[in-house]
Amino acid sequence: MVIDFHVHAFSDKIVERAMGRLEKTLLDATEYLPKTANILPCTDGTLKDLIKKMDKFSIDKGVLLPIATKPSQQRVVNNWAKESESDRIIPFGSVHPDADDALDELERIKELGLYGVKLHPDYQNFFVDEERLFPIYEKCIELGLPIIFHAGFDPISPKKVHAMPDAFSKVLDALPNITMVLAHFGGMLEWDMVEEYLIGRGENLYFDLSTVTGYLGDEQAERMIKKHGSNRILFASDMPWDSPQNIVSLVERLDLTSEDRNNILYKNAKRLLKLN
Repeated sequence: MVIDFHVHAFSDKIVERAMGRLEKTLLDATEYLPKTANILPCTDGTLKDLIKKMDKFSIDKGVLLPIATKPSQQRVVNNWAKESESDRIIPFGSVHPDADDALDELERIKELGLYGVKLHPDYQNFFVDEERLFPIYEKCIELGLPIIFHAGFDPISPKKVHAMPDAFSKVLDALPNITMVLAHFGGMLEWDMVEEYLIGRGENLYFDLSTVTGYLGDEQAERMIKKHGSNRILFASDMPWDSPQNIVSLVERLDLTSEDRNNILYKNAKRLLKLN
């Protein structure tokens, strides 16, 4: 079994516009990325094509991560996430930190049966250790909702990183009971700092492996997995922005036990999401 903990799709109403904007953002930021970076999407951005590619790459379930990029989008985004739920798609919700009703919307996310909350500091214009975010974090703890963050570099804000490892460390210091999943192995292009500030921290701190191939060296990836524990690493691709096959190849070629691989491929996700 394989559960991809980090996939994206868009409603048919906005998919063409959203994919065009995101592809342009990536192209504009290529000077900041390694030459090995892959910026070509592997799906057309629709839910239908996402599931088609999941079939192609033998992915059993995908955790869908929508983002409310404006306060006014919260309800629409979360309603669409719920409508997208199926035996293949496990939807998270999203709130915007600038929304007056963000805490109420977290309650609604829980009532809808969504599995957690996606926050993107760059697209939502906040730094992760800002005090104004803490009521949202505390509400998620109260509701038992894990939060998955974009972490580290993002092409939309190449000169200003909103989600650095030392900032996440401050959040953990203040809220040790928070359940966080940090995408891109804790901090895209900031992995030395991830090792310094985050590796080995907290029983409820998870890292996903999305979009690390071509950026993170195998030796460092293997060391980080072993230091943090394979029981807190999640298989993830960031489709459409990377192919699951790249992440499968990474997990297969590292010096890991079969138990480690099963933890990463599906067991940790099942436990975190409370799946039967």
